[in-house]
Amino acid sequence: MKTTIRLKAVLFLVFACMFTSAAFAQMPMEKPSKKAIPSPRDSVSAMVNGSTITINYGSPSVRGRKIWGGLVPYKTVWRTGANEATRFTTTKDILVEGKKLAAGTYGFFAIPNEKSWTIIFNSVANQWGAFKYDSTKDVLRVTVTPKVAGKHERLLYTIDPRAFHLIWDELDVPVSVK
Repeated sequence: MKTTIRLKAVLFLVFACMFTSAAFAQMPMEKPSKKAIPSPRDSVSAMVNGSTITINYGSPSVRGRKIWGGLVPYKTVWRTGANEATRFTTTKDILVEGKKLAAGTYGFFAIPNEKSWTIIFNSVANQWGAFKYDSTKDVLRVTVTPKVAGKHERLLYTIDPRAFHLIWDELDVPVSVK
């Protein structure tokens, strides 16, 4: 009789372990938090003189790296963010640095230099990085002057009534908009 009780107890323990491990195997994995993603997608939107401007971008972090002239080389086309190229959308025609940009969605690129940047709006909005960037598809190019800013670990875009700003590391790149 003691053997039967022991056998039942052992069998119960074996089945309990099997069902417990099967239950845990079915539990869904938690999605990583936004903080865990190295360059999460982000966006900013604002009304400027009746037009909604939206900038959708990958937001990388400095993480102790040299950004300007290092991770982002000078005199080379940059996707102005991480991963997918940054997309710039305007719902109405606007003036960017005094030049007309028609309503639409554009790939947003830049050629950074130490004293001035070339800002580029390209007709190919959806592309990965700048690997297949084609300058013949550029719709508008303007030149702007970057400014020294306080330290920003993560790339950030802001929009105010007069300009939008690319802010990262210790640099603010304002682009006037009307």
